[in-house]
Amino acid sequence: MIILKLRIKSPAEWRELAPAPSTTEPVFVPTTDEVTAGQPVIVEISSTMLPNKVLIRGIVQSWRPALPRMRVRAGATVTIEPDEQLKLTFVHDVFTGKRTDAPRRRHNRLPVKVSCRYRTTASAAFVASNVTEIGVGGALLETKAPLALDTELTLEITPPGAAAPLAIASRVSYHGPSGNTGLRFVTRDGDGDRRLRELIRRLRAS
Repeated sequence: MIILKLRIKSPAEWRELAPAPSTTEPVFVPTTDEVTAGQPVIVEISSTMLPNKVLIRGIVQSWRPALPRMRVRAGATVTIEPDEQLKLTFVHDVFTGKRTDAPRRRHNRLPVKVSCRYRTTASAAFVASNVTEIGVGGALLETKAPLALDTELTLEITPPGAAAPLAIASRVSYHGPSGNTGLRFVTRDGDGDRRLRELIRRLRAS
């Protein structure tokens, strides 16, 4: 998984690189790392104005080398995935001053599309699903309708390269967009945190 780092120093710089707050318009990411058209990437946006780094999935449209004599920076033009619109809107609102009360998360979330399954404590049957965000503290689970707040469940994800799934005790903590369910991981010991960090490391490297 290729991560392109986008450091924003001012609202004016954001307007230059991302002139429109819509996924229908591309974002330019200055980078000397050559990438190819059609390549999936994650754009990691960081700024002193943001409460946390924001990681957004996209597809490379094109990459250009630097042309120093013409003052042209090397970089990639990236189309943001449509289902990342909520994050893009959030970032745009922060840089334009529309959003000033964004809470800080303890852990950053990695945008992914990983198969999983889950079951609540009230059921013995697992439900197949996907996780679209994950961090050491929690995840965003695709659900047809949001699960009730404080519902306890077991989430199973198979790390890349592993044979057996990792079972993660979780609790529903919020309702996300499109009926999705936000989870908070309930780790009871240091080994649980270690296994979660290893899972995320493998997902980033896959």
